[in-house]
Amino acid sequence: MTAMKFFMPAVNQMGSGCLEASISDIAALGFKKALIVTDKVLNDVGMVGAVVEKLGADGITSVVFDGTQPNPTCGNVEAGLALLQENDCDFVISLGGGSPHDCAKGIALVASNGGHIRDYEGVDVSAKPQFPLVAINTTAGTASEITRFCIITDEVRHVKMAIVDKNTTPLMSVNDPALMTGMPKSLTAATGMDALTHAVEAYVSTIATPVTDCCAIKAIELIRDHLENAVNDGENMEAREAMAYAQLLAGMAFNNASLGYVHAMAHQLGGFYDLPHGVCNAVLLPHVQSYNAQVCPERLTGVAKALGADVTDMSAEEGAAKAIELIKALSARIEIPAGLTVLGVKEEDFPTLTENALKDACGFTNPKQATAEEITAIFAAAM
Repeated sequence: MTAMKFFMPAVNQMGSGCLEASISDIAALGFKKALIVTDKVLNDVGMVGAVVEKLGADGITSVVFDGTQPNPTCGNVEAGLALLQENDCDFVISLGGGSPHDCAKGIALVASNGGHIRDYEGVDVSAKPQFPLVAINTTAGTASEITRFCIITDEVRHVKMAIVDKNTTPLMSVNDPALMTGMPKSLTAATGMDALTHAVEAYVSTIATPVTDCCAIKAIELIRDHLENAVNDGENMEAREAMAYAQLLAGMAFNNASLGYVHAMAHQLGGFYDLPHGVCNAVLLPHVQSYNAQVCPERLTGVAKALGADVTDMSAEEGAAKAIELIKALSARIEIPAGLTVLGVKEEDFPTLTENALKDACGFTNPKQATAEEITAIFAAAM
């Protein structure tokens, strides 16, 4: 087995009510002025104000940037960075789901390294650790609060840039399921399928290890047992907490084993059409795994087992088919759109989407490397 690295924030706070302890720990680090990176929805519902108040009680002042878009852009990063510099903030807090976390990572990375966020597209391009970042999570799906992945939309090229950099790993992550109870049903479903995609892609990755396998399989089992309950009853704290653990475990898996063509292709859909990332992943997941089943049916049989199938008497090919069937069935039960057509994807855009997907760093660890024709065929199958 080749040498491996395992990336993770130094401190990870988990469980109902952990936000209070987290703020005490932040204060103990000596920080005085936070740039809080969030979105207008969380600001409008009062969640941001409540965090500002808690920080203030521990002697930390805050400046709020709530301009993060659902697919954060280079412009969002520039605007947040300007606010950080104007107010002499000494650290960054991201509050929300994947979009605020990614935007905050972009801001923190450029604050330390200079230049423009476009300069850091690719793998480990930066020279210095980012500005200190604490990621407070409010959704159960992206795991961006613990990862070295930062996805920013270049609005000029209409491309989602994949920045995979050890220097974007947050200093601390906070997963308090009490902050997740207000998530609407559709967002719970989409982010849950995002977590499932992370786990499956990490499990079939060419650089998976026994450590990432453990995280991925346990994440799949938790999603199997709790996602539907979280979708159907947002106040179910047992389901919310289980999904918070599931998405964290899936994040631990893909942060170290990386991903595959589901993400490489979904990034293009998000960048080109401004579509929700979790939904794109959910639609593409079974189709990409059908392609991958040509080379890793045994791994996909493991996915089927984790999803609850009895694979004892199945061949590897039958097990892979069962995994794909169960993924599709779960998506249907939680009302994920059936295909890309209803999301507004157009066949005439396939050449551009395909070209950019093949450049995306997330695809480099897919178990089978594809031609342009094969990527286009997967997009077509997912319509």
